[in-house]
Amino acid sequence: MAPPVLVETQGGVSVTQHKVGSLVGVILMVLVLPSALGYASLRGQQDNASTPGLTFEGDTALWTMAIKADKTADFEKVMNRLRDALMRSSDPRRKQQAAGWRVMRVSKPMPDGAIAYVHIIHPVVQGADYTIMKALYEAFPDERQALYDAYRGAFDKNLSLATGAIVVDMTK
Repeated sequence: MAPPVLVETQGGVSVTQHKVGSLVGVILMVLVLPSALGYASLRGQQDNASTPGLTFEGDTALWTMAIKADKTADFEKVMNRLRDALMRSSDPRRKQQAAGWRVMRVSKPMPDGAIAYVHIIHPVVQGADYTIMKALYEAFPDERQALYDAYRGAFDKNLSLATGAIVVDMTK
């Protein structure tokens, strides 16, 4: 690394070129960063308003998540409330989602003890929002916190998501 270069300023004060560069960088961050963050925030709000949360491509989705072993009953209660929310909805798209959405519990625990659940969605309702909590909040606004606490307490992690089209149907 090259030694710092001294730069004379008015009044005889000497500073290094490195300090000047750092000062310019800080000034640029102070001036430019808030504008960039404001734009990103505004852009995010616009995107959120115009696009649904969780959508799937293709006609089938397999979405696997891990649930804490001691919280499977809580998770299954939340999934039953989700079924109720979708089936009772006045929105025909929500009813379509219910008709094609099943949740399977994997028989054997994962190596860490968690239990995998696979959401089997066929057919996918194109453009529909599959965000679990959003559907629950729409249907049960008075239960928001309890549903969130149960779901969040049971959820361990998302494991995989596969979406696509059925290319061979053995039932036909």
